[in-house]
Parts: sequence; C-alpha cells; structure tokens
Amino acid sequence: MAQVIDVELTNVTKKFDGLVAVNNISFQVPRGSFFSILGPSGCGKTTTLKMIAGFLEPTSGDVAIGGHSVKNVPPNHRPVNMVFQQLALFPLMTVFDNIAFGLKMAKVSKSERKDRVEKILAQVGLAGLGSRKPSQLSGGQKQRVAIARCLVLDPTVLLLDEPLGSLDLKLREHMKIQLKQLQHQVGTTFVYITHDQSEALVMSDQIAVMDKGKLLQVGAPDELYSHPSHPFVASFVGENNELDGKVIEVKEDHAILDIASCQINSPIHPDMEPGAIFSNFIRPEKLRLMSPDTSADASLNQIPGTIQDVIFDGAVARAIVNLKGDKEIMVLITRTTDAPLPTAGESVQVTWKTSDVHCFPTTM
Repeated sequence: MAQVIDVELTNVTKKFDGLVAVNNISFQVPRGSFFSILGPSGCGKTTTLKMIAGFLEPTSGDVAIGGHSVKNVPPNHRPVNMVFQQLALFPLMTVFDNIAFGLKMAKVSKSERKDRVEKILAQVGLAGLGSRKPSQLSGGQKQRVAIARCLVLDPTVLLLDEPLGSLDLKLREHMKIQLKQLQHQVGTTFVYITHDQSEALVMSDQIAVMDKGKLLQVGAPDELYSHPSHPFVASFVGENNELDGKVIEVKEDHAILDIASCQINSPIHPDMEPGAIFSNFIRPEKLRLMSPDTSADASLNQIPGTIQDVIFDGAVARAIVNLKGDKEIMVLITRTTDAPLPTAGESVQVTWKTSDVHCFPTTM
C-alpha cells in the first residue's frame, strides 16, 4: 500500500528583500508520523513552518497538505493548527472552555462540543480537570491544554513551534516522552521545530536537518546519528569529535591521514587526493582508552594523549584527552564495573576502529 503523505514541500524557496531564508528545500511528511525540523537559530526552520501554516507564502515552489496545494490559501482555511511556545491560553476561561473555544467559533453544537472536549481531555491525560483555570495548572498541564485545544478541531496536521522552550529542564525531559506517547495515541501528524537535537532524537520518526536555509539530510534519528551525510549533521546531531588531517595516501580500501603528527587510517571519500584536508568525525562512545604501553594493533587507530579532565555523570563519565599535537577530544566511559576512572595528568592511548569514522572534506 502506498504511503499517504500529509505534508509535501517541493522546491520551496523564501526570500526577504534578497536574503534567502529557505533555499530550495523539498521533503515529505507521512501521515500519522512525528516529523521534526531541526537546526540552529536562523537556519530557516520557523520560516518553513510558517509557510506550511500559511502565515508566509513561498517565493517559489509549492506546499501541499493532504495531497492538495495550499498556495495562496489563508491560514484559517488550511487543515492545520499550530501550538506556539507562548501558549496564549485564555486566563479567565476554564480548561474546558479554552479547549471548546474553537469548536464554539465553528458553531459545533453544545452536546457535540461536550463529547469532543471530554474525549480529548482523557487522551491528553487531563480528565477531571476541565473546571480548573490555567493558573491552577502546572507548566506541563498547560502545555497539554494548548495541544488539546488544537487537536479537538481534528486537524490534518498539528504544527508545534518549539513548545517546550519555556519549560524548565526536568519538565522538558518529562514532556518529551509525553508528547511522543500522545502523538502515537491520537495518530495526528505532528510537524515539530526545535534547535534541541535531544528533543528531535527522542520524539521523532523522521528528522529534517537544516542549516543556513538549506535542507542537509532527512532520515530516522538512528540514520542521522549513525550515518550522517554532511559534516554539519555529524557535528550537530549528538556529540562528536572532529579530527582534521592531511591526506598522505589513498589506498584501495582506506586512506592514510596525518593527524596530530600521527598517521591514522580513514575511510575513503570520493574527493580524496594526497594533500587535501579532511575531517574525521568519531563519536565519543566509539573511542577507547588504553594504557600508553599497549602494543600496537594494526586493526585500530592509536594516538597518544594525556587526560586533561574527567567529568563524572553517574553511570557514564566523559574523559577530556589532549592528544599529541595539542588536539582535544572527548571519550565516553560507560561505568559497568567498579574499575577506577582515569585521572588528570595520566598518559593514555586513544584508540578507535576506522569503520566507526565518518569522513568529509573540511570545505564541504
């Protein structure tokens, strides 16, 4: 059965007085999925969301919702609703009346309003709280009221503009799980924008990574983390170490790079040639610390270094290592035993497999 697409952007560009905010991007959002647009401030993600919502029109390209172009269709006639970071709940209305407001404006009958509001209250975990005022709710509960107010209108797509940004860290962590569970429960397509890669990784079925107006990669969280196709994706999605080196030789199945005055093996990139500068990206959990007198293993890359600091974080620790040549990297240590952690000033060998590296030209 063909996959149903709820949102589709085709070659969409948006310019403001000559400034290209969104540069020729295309992607599809499957029905019933949790789709996140991830990128730093100013990358174009909010502009993209506003074009889906209808608050902005593309300079060129097309936006389709539910299989139909919505070009020049005003926001109130699009089958979408939007949750903003500032929730804008009506403070003098009850939770029930806040959620029922849109239905009342649409002239839905009183009995049907009651049934639909009570159903959505149960779905978002607020059953029995309909008579409360927003001031009597916690931050997470207010968040769910704002979402319920949109979902009760049965939109094709729910757009969420960094809705967790104003919450404290602990509540934000809790709400990430709740939002993911809620989306699966109600089945509505969510399009969520965030600059927080942890939010995107935890909640999303698919993530679109943007930078400087361009769409760099779209994929499942594990795909973006394990198989980045661009150096920005490798550095922005999750923690990573970047080691730049000069290509010494390109062999049949690997290249040799000079990094920190040491020769290491690197995956081959199509643009590699001797003398070129390339970046090796290595996840902290893929690195291992060995004693400085460990015998060389031809299957591993090894660079000597000195422990600068160890950051303890319960079940894991992060060792900051200064490599020969004054390059600094981070090694993730998972504490599965009571073995002592390394200490500052200790000499070590940092090792990794060539297969665990992602390689890109530094000018990409």
